[in-house]
Amino acid sequence: MTDQEKAPAKRAGWKRDPAKVQQDILQAATREFADNGFNGGRIERIVQLTATSKRMIYYYFGDKEGLWRAVLEDAYTSVRAQEAELDLADLPPLEALRKLFVFTFDHHRRNADFIRLVMIENIRGGHVLASSTKIRDLNRPVVAMLEDICRRGAADGSLRPGLCPLQLHWELSALSFFNMSNRATFSGIFGAGLHDEAGQVRLRDSLADQLIRAVRA
Repeated sequence: MTDQEKAPAKRAGWKRDPAKVQQDILQAATREFADNGFNGGRIERIVQLTATSKRMIYYYFGDKEGLWRAVLEDAYTSVRAQEAELDLADLPPLEALRKLFVFTFDHHRRNADFIRLVMIENIRGGHVLASSTKIRDLNRPVVAMLEDICRRGAADGSLRPGLCPLQLHWELSALSFFNMSNRATFSGIFGAGLHDEAGQVRLRDSLADQLIRAVRA
């Protein structure tokens, strides 16, 4: 690395811890891609935000596509790690399902960048998500959690038998995702009454009640 490339890092006071450097790049890239999309995202702006260099970014992530893949993987790693901390296996099935939905709804409304990243990847055809073994592995546990909830619920009579865990995951995701993906247009047409804190809590709890009614035995 040249002295010119080292200078920004020195000015930022970095010790060049590789894990720290990569995480700083990922955080800046998440912001850049969420704000400007993949095509509009600029490595130059990420460089400015992290006081690193293009060479360093390409060294760690290969190219812009590799950086995009790493951003998506990091986003899914975060949400699935939080899900794993819910301890749903210790809760009665209906309570566990409600807790998972509430977490999903609240996570999405508090992480607009995650929603934007997923929307952008869908616009791009979803090929990065489809080709990432890491992302597929990260997302298996949530379906496994729902499989356990359905199995326990059918056994104790609290849930209807024959529920599809994957379909449940789709429904939880859909009910939570639309709230943020269409927030700007929905609020622009109908006003922002559903998107203040009170409106969001009311909407979340109403949807949770509907979900429970739909699956209850």
